Amino acid sequence: MTVEWNIDPKCRLPFLEALWSYARERRRDGAYDWALFEDPAQDGRFIETFLTDSWLEHLRAHERVTNADRLREQIVRKFLVDGVPKTTHLIGVHPN
Repeated sequence: MTVEWNIDPKCRLPFLEALWSYARERRRDGAYDWALFEDPAQDGRFIETFLTDSWLEHLRAHERVTNADRLREQIVRKFLVDGVPKTTHLIGVHPN
């Protein structure tokens, strides 16, 4: 999964703190190899990436969302300048 976050650059540090907290939720729900990248050519642009074992595991994570999880997500989203992050779901391909 990739999530593109475009935030107000003046809010960089509070955004990072909120996203690190949100990352713990993702890991709890089965995400691994979580990483965050910052675009040096575009202030305020961050790309979050993480993997899950399967598409089914990712869908199950959506079912396990708690009220506290929703609150963490709302806190992270308040830093967005365009309202919603761009999410991309990619599934690994094998030659067989």
